[in-house]
Amino acid sequence: MSLPSTEQALELRAALSADPVIAVVRAPRIPDPAALCAALAEGGIRWVEFTFTTPGVTQALARASAAGTGCRIGVGTVLTAEQAERGIEAGASFLVTPGCRAQVARAAREAGVPVVLGALTPTEVAEAVELGAAAVKIFPARAFGPGYFKDLAGPYPDVPLVASGGVSTLNAADFLAHGALAVCAGTEVVAPELVAAADWAAITRRARLFTAALGRR
Repeated sequence: MSLPSTEQALELRAALSADPVIAVVRAPRIPDPAALCAALAEGGIRWVEFTFTTPGVTQALARASAAGTGCRIGVGTVLTAEQAERGIEAGASFLVTPGCRAQVARAAREAGVPVVLGALTPTEVAEAVELGAAAVKIFPARAFGPGYFKDLAGPYPDVPLVASGGVSTLNAADFLAHGALAVCAGTEVVAPELVAAADWAAITRRARLFTAALGRR
């Protein structure tokens, strides 16, 4: 299949290959987005995906993007073109969707921002590629496990896949070993209560444990 070959898409795939963990933040509040990103970077996680399920997400995006933490800041759970545009305006350098969203893909393409479209089935993977996804997020990854990524690599050997949903220190390395380009770290690293309490030291410790499980730091 023909993958997008824009500079932004190619750069995203190369950067994810080098730093293959995206922290997905869902929290009732984020008291200091920049400090959160710095804590994750200290623990070895340099991709941060804020989500539209978090109140005030665009403000968090803007503050984190302006802080120069060394992290790549994006926004996820993007369902509409309007959300995509708001996220990009706030400073998101990449977008993530939970499923194939044509209007989000179109808004991302028009803005020159790479998008990681969500999919689960082989048909949805093909649709995501056709819509211009820089990478395809398999969600929920726990539904079929790491071996599913090896299965998908048969018909789609060149499609970069990201494992999301149910990824932990116990199985993250397996997802990468079976063909995932990157994995998403959720509440095991960025637990909502730790984020809301601004316990950055605990988040750094959890990020270190997660990256250590991959043999990276």
